[in-house]
Amino acid sequence: MERRLKIEKHLILFVLGGMGYFFLEVLVRGYSHYTMFLCGGACFLCIGLLNESVKIKMSFVSQMVLSTFIITGLELITGLIVNVWLGWDIWDYSDLPYNFKGQICLLYSVLWFFASSVAIVMDDFLRYKLFHEEKPHYKIL
Repeated sequence: MERRLKIEKHLILFVLGGMGYFFLEVLVRGYSHYTMFLCGGACFLCIGLLNESVKIKMSFVSQMVLSTFIITGLELITGLIVNVWLGWDIWDYSDLPYNFKGQICLLYSVLWFFASSVAIVMDDFLRYKLFHEEKPHYKIL
């Protein structure tokens, strides 16, 4: 029973994170793609799992740094699959400096660092309100 509830919780967080990113991208770019729902959901879920899986209390900034690597890594994997392998050309950072194969770049990694703060707080808030988990407390540094 407990395993089923954990799977349901993770599915709910995945869907909410995917929807959040999908709509953010529509707001910023004017459009999105269903794969961004999947990538956004995976990123949101992985960011939340930092608190759930790691037994030490990390500072907020440390969570942001790790979240940036998670998001950038998943963006690279998603980009290599949907843009390079499948040729769907959903995004291309080739014209931006410090890019890797046009799939990730330094500018967006910096943006993910700041966006991760919202994801961390939202994940903690949702876990507190929806799943009655511990009230969030943050140590900044």
